[in-house]
Amino acid sequence: MDLYFLGTNAGVPTLQRNVTSIGLRLYEERKALWLFDCGEGTQHQILRSQLKLSKLEKIFITHLHGDHLFGLPGLLSSRSNQGGLSPLTVYGPPGLKPFVDMALELSQSRVEYELNVVEHEGGVVFDDDTFRVEAALLEHRIDSYGYRIIEKDRPGQLNFELLKQYGIKPGPIYGQLKNGASIQLDNGDMLHSHQVVGEPKKGKIVTILGDTRPCDNVLQLAHGADLLVHEATFLHDMQDTARKYYHSTAYQAAVAARDAGVNQLILTHFSSRYKDEHQLEPLLDEAQTVFPQTALAMEHHLFPVQ
Repeated sequence: MDLYFLGTNAGVPTLQRNVTSIGLRLYEERKALWLFDCGEGTQHQILRSQLKLSKLEKIFITHLHGDHLFGLPGLLSSRSNQGGLSPLTVYGPPGLKPFVDMALELSQSRVEYELNVVEHEGGVVFDDDTFRVEAALLEHRIDSYGYRIIEKDRPGQLNFELLKQYGIKPGPIYGQLKNGASIQLDNGDMLHSHQVVGEPKKGKIVTILGDTRPCDNVLQLAHGADLLVHEATFLHDMQDTARKYYHSTAYQAAVAARDAGVNQLILTHFSSRYKDEHQLEPLLDEAQTVFPQTALAMEHHLFPVQ
């Protein structure tokens, strides 16, 4: 599991950075790509990346501001032409479905796959055998949500040497034992799953926030996460401006990461006043004084979830 940043700028794109979009690669976990936000130009960024639209399974929109949304109609209509025929579900706040429906209808776009748009107002927005995704309302000028992506614990590894000693050959019985069942051996003894299966592999937790001022739900969503993605639109000397426009500073993001007990913080959604990587360094320095395990989101860079 890792993150791939397609856009890290706030508000408008610049020559150095695109507007917000993040890919969560789940190639090992479910052979799929999830996308968080889809600002203008996202599909162009994907063409320049290692990501494939054919693997895109879900898109989560944090809020309906254009820098997080305007790339969606183009990406949806292009997906068929790039080999994406599997079903795709898009999640987001109320208003997302009429936006998507109208854009595709008026442009007479052909979508040759099953497209589902799910509007939500927080809570559990997705849940299956491998992942659960929770959402909560943040504090922004319009309804903006953060997402907590929870990978469920996976069964431990089978002890193949021990199975061989019990005379069990590879086959369906391996799957039964790994899934917690007990079997009867030829001598009549019972062999229980815990005797031949190691400790469960603990799932990862990733929290990806939309635009927000500091608020209680940030800590709720980020609590104990392995990785937190938090906006850092301004340096802290502009905290009054940040509050006025419902954004956060790098310092505030670091405080949230520290207080939520996360393992790693990645800053993103940078104001266009910070033109290049050199001008972003003060944001990183500011955050690391509070939370040393902080990194800057860099476009077309992979960040493993550790």
